[in-house]
Amino acid sequence: MGENEFLVGKSRVSLVQGDITKMDVDAVVNAANSTLMGGGGVDGAIHRAGGPAILEECRSLRATKWPEGLPTGEAVMTTGGKLRAMSVIHTVGPVWRDGRHGEPELLAEAYRNCLDLAASKGLKSVAFPSISTGAYGYPVEKACRIALETTRKFLDNAQILDVVFVLFSKNDFEVYVKNAKELLQEGAFSALP
Repeated sequence: MGENEFLVGKSRVSLVQGDITKMDVDAVVNAANSTLMGGGGVDGAIHRAGGPAILEECRSLRATKWPEGLPTGEAVMTTGGKLRAMSVIHTVGPVWRDGRHGEPELLAEAYRNCLDLAASKGLKSVAFPSISTGAYGYPVEKACRIALETTRKFLDNAQILDVVFVLFSKNDFEVYVKNAKELLQEGAFSALP
């Protein structure tokens, strides 16, 4: 994995192709829908692998804090249930329309709010999927640049927090690697010593 690992300050940013439900990190991010009740893609996989404890906490959040559903760009944390990760950070990314309806800002906000929540809880590692690029139709090339740049900006001003982008498909993984290497050449990321 060494060639797909980068530094931002003292934080490590890694890119892996794999299954986010198997990651050994403090928290995994769930690309949820606003109901928080599970769904397809990453959302369904996390709920299935993590078991009923995640859904129970999501129901409680809906009943108390978010009765109308979690707004796009917001983030909330629940237990990780049976996952290796102790927590799940649920966020709702934007549905892609054409890029002119606030989608880039909302996607950046989703990443920022997840990172902020992880840092505020003292977590040391978090794994992200490619938010909004599945059923929500966000073009992966555009979404990954927002994900990587938002993460870099956050880590420039944060305590040490290691971030792993876990891409399920080979194509998404290759797009993330290409963009991370461009950011390395631009000086936004540093190579590992």
